[in-house]
Amino acid sequence: MRVVLAEDLFLLRDGLVRLLEAYGFEIAAAVESGPELTRALAESVPDVAVVDVRLPPTHTDEGLQCALAARRARPGLPVLVLSQHVEQLYARELLADGDGGIGYLLKDRVFDAEQFVDAVRRVAAGGTAMDPQVIQQLLARSSADDRPLARLTPREREVLELMAQGRSNAGIAAQLVVTERAVAKHTSNIFGKLGLEVSDDDNRRVLAVLAYLDGGPR
Repeated sequence: MRVVLAEDLFLLRDGLVRLLEAYGFEIAAAVESGPELTRALAESVPDVAVVDVRLPPTHTDEGLQCALAARRARPGLPVLVLSQHVEQLYARELLADGDGGIGYLLKDRVFDAEQFVDAVRRVAAGGTAMDPQVIQQLLARSSADDRPLARLTPREREVLELMAQGRSNAGIAAQLVVTERAVAKHTSNIFGKLGLEVSDDDNRRVLAVLAYLDGGPR
């Protein structure tokens, strides 16, 4: 699996290269700036791009904008964005860009090798990997009088949070130590209470839930 990596800090970039190679990834390019990232994404045709939000020369959202431009040129290009802090504007831009193959993680997650590699693989496969802190902020932002969310049971809210992170029914079941059948029942209840269309496609249901939490239908 070919990866284009963009990170301006040399030690972190070098560490990520070594980590990904240790798990069997091929590093097609490892760059440190926006212009280099644009060229690498155009020339390398990677299976997934792992991109720091802030890159030279602007050190604002250069990495994210380069990745979004690459997705417009190559629809569906899987992109996993790394950020130092939770910035909901960046998460919204990424989510608004279209179908699947997207992820938004805090850089702290990099230090959990298995969790990070799982996120890269999930995004490369067309799935979604959203940082738990992003989901928690979206849930917290929902007002107390949001009646559909208020109707969820505590267990349904747990399932909703894990679903929004991009977990499959099997992954949610393992996390909560319940059966997949129980998870399927909870997810059906959640979609019914939120007025969303039930889907067997893990990624489509994640995107539906995220759109709802980020200000979609009420």
